[in-house]
Amino acid sequence: MIAYLQGTIAGIYKSSGNRWTLILEVNQIGYELQIPPLLAQQLSEIGATTQVFTHYQIKEDQAVLYGFGSTAERDLFRQLISVSGIGAALAIALIDTLGLPDLVQAIVTGNIRALTKTPGVGTKTAERIALELKAKLSQWRTETGLSQAIPTSPSAAIIEDVEMTLLALGYTHNEVSKAIKAVSEDGLIAKSKNAEDWIRGAISWLSQAIE
Repeated sequence: MIAYLQGTIAGIYKSSGNRWTLILEVNQIGYELQIPPLLAQQLSEIGATTQVFTHYQIKEDQAVLYGFGSTAERDLFRQLISVSGIGAALAIALIDTLGLPDLVQAIVTGNIRALTKTPGVGTKTAERIALELKAKLSQWRTETGLSQAIPTSPSAAIIEDVEMTLLALGYTHNEVSKAIKAVSEDGLIAKSKNAEDWIRGAISWLSQAIE
């Protein structure tokens, strides 16, 4: 159908809920596209030229054009809405909450805790997403080279151990999340499957960050 559109930004506005709409003028025609909130923040001012990759969806009597910042995001969106019970709004929320690399990693590794961080995604929904897309996305990210850009992430069990330990020590959820992200970027610790290494690394990072 329409693979992408390149034109002038005529308007960006927030509608009901957390839905963002982009009005893109292409050859004197204004296209209305629903876009992820993160893309809305990244787009330039009115009058600037931009390119968005699109997915055209017809559901019942409604036709909607969705826009994404890359073909990878658009293709991941298509994979997500192929899962039973996952609509366009929830698919966009997943991409916007976790970001492309972390979302793919969470699905491939079956990290249910990470997936349920998205508003509206419960444990059963997260499990269904991982079950139906694990094999497909594992192959897809290898074919696209996306796997090279995905850092090593701890298993769900390690994340749970780190979170429980740090929360018990009095750290906030926000501090714990930042610590886990920071430690996952440490090459040596990221390769470890020992929760104690992750906990020590997180405490060390927090002690320096809070000072």
